[in-house]
Amino acid sequence: MAQHLPFAIDADDPRSPTREQWARLTPEQQRQVVDALPCDVPVDLFMPEGDRHRKAKNSALNALDGFFRRIGRRVYLSSELNVYYPGEPRFAPDVLAVIDVEPHEREKWMVLDEGKGLDLVLEIHVSGSLAKDYEANRKRYARLGIREYFLFDRTRGRLFGWHLPSADARSYEPIVPQQGLYGSSVLGLELGLEGERLRFYYGMAAVPEAEELVARLDQIVAQFIRRAEDAEQERDRERAERERAEQERERAEQERDQERAARERAESRLAELEAELERLRGSKA
Repeated sequence: MAQHLPFAIDADDPRSPTREQWARLTPEQQRQVVDALPCDVPVDLFMPEGDRHRKAKNSALNALDGFFRRIGRRVYLSSELNVYYPGEPRFAPDVLAVIDVEPHEREKWMVLDEGKGLDLVLEIHVSGSLAKDYEANRKRYARLGIREYFLFDRTRGRLFGWHLPSADARSYEPIVPQQGLYGSSVLGLELGLEGERLRFYYGMAAVPEAEELVARLDQIVAQFIRRAEDAEQERDRERAERERAEQERERAEQERDQERAARERAESRLAELEAELERLRGSKA
């Protein structure tokens, strides 16, 4: 048991206070309780399922994070984060989303402290029994008021989606796919499968994943480098052309100087000859 706390926290089954218990705590005591709630995820909440699970989870998280950052929408996204609802056992979804909150880094999500619960949960099933994700989690998330729940069964290549039909509803209704895509009013996106991959779509266009953005960036950089190299080659050609033109101008100037010097020498020689001719004529006379 935790010591020196206004609310006892069971080390084996840590839970958030109920709303009534929380209301009786001072702000300082509330902060002590939030800080004392564990942020580590125990094995019974998170069973590692290998690369297929990790890659699907990370791809979904990175695609959503990049999309919302690009459009400037405040959406908090996380993965395998301890979530504490009032008086409930903690849980740690594969991917969670909370709309219209500051997306700063967190160690846990404590509903009473944050002021709201989760808006969406995505679970990715790879191995073991599907009953936990399909039945138990579906009922639990609906009871907690989580607006949408999606389940990607990667092993069988299936996608399921459910939503609460109203704010006070506590039982999910299935999301009916349209042209193979499951609409999410929480995210403002559609979810669908592309082969074995879970993809998000906006206006029927796939939201790019991290590796696709990196590939696009590589293409842009390569194009920029090619344009820079082409521009440099063009500048080199223009510089060489200017140098050739300057050399031609200098040669023409030298030829003009040589012609002028030759003309001056010829004129000087002609003057000398005329003077000599005049002298000879004078001596005969």
